[in-house]
Amino acid sequence: MAETAPDVVTLSGVVVVVLVNYLREHQAWGWMRMVQGSSSLKGVPGVIFAKVMGSGHGGGFSIRPSASHQGLIVMFDHAEQADAFLAGPVVQAYRERAAQFWSGVLEVLSSRGQWDGEAWGSTPATHLKPDHIVHDDAGAARPLAVITRASIRPAKAMAFWRNAPATQMAMQTAAGCTLAMGLGEAPLVRQCTFSLWKDTTSMLDYAHQGAHQAAIEAAYRHNYFSESMFVRMRLLEHHGQWTAPNAMNTSDVSETQAQTSGPEAKNHD
Repeated sequence: MAETAPDVVTLSGVVVVVLVNYLREHQAWGWMRMVQGSSSLKGVPGVIFAKVMGSGHGGGFSIRPSASHQGLIVMFDHAEQADAFLAGPVVQAYRERAAQFWSGVLEVLSSRGQWDGEAWGSTPATHLKPDHIVHDDAGAARPLAVITRASIRPAKAMAFWRNAPATQMAMQTAAGCTLAMGLGEAPLVRQCTFSLWKDTTSMLDYAHQGAHQAAIEAAYRHNYFSESMFVRMRLLEHHGQWTAPNAMNTSDVSETQAQTSGPEAKNHD
């Protein structure tokens, strides 16, 4: 993990990601969750970071907003608090209003950069449940989750978005990408992507070639971002169903479901 300045606060905990595609009759309710933002989670025990975000058209990474897709990213001090949140009334309200719903509990493996002036540290083993801790099979291939987010300088926004369609298409056709959703705190300038990969190799193959590599090089060469962060995480548990990227074939889906149905990720639906 990249070093951070001494005065930067580093958060360490267990991450929950919730993805929702609302039923049409509940889209207004979802919009109100966006208006309330993280204040809607005030009082939830153990929360140390929270974002309520919208999405692009179809749940993608687009300047055209989605009326139905939404995501939560919440960090808790301990995995037991994350479990209580997922079983509690806040998430139940989302689930009851969703045509599609997915949630994951994740351990931060590494992170670089900052989000709202705060860095993310690796999740301490003491903050996990005993059955989450990897022992003698640490080198085994396992699902990898990634969060990328950036605050885009307003003067650079249009240049940034010129690269977005190609990078989104590349992710949706990338071998080993089993879930991908574009998220955002504010239209055009505060963007985030959550993606799930069959293994680390699949993610690196996507990140270091083609449209994504070209977009990243342009972003840093032209100083598009005032702040950015890249996080790698291990999927511990997941609940619900989410549409896989368009290009994913049946064999890829079967393989992913097999990999995420053991101790590493429990699908309870």
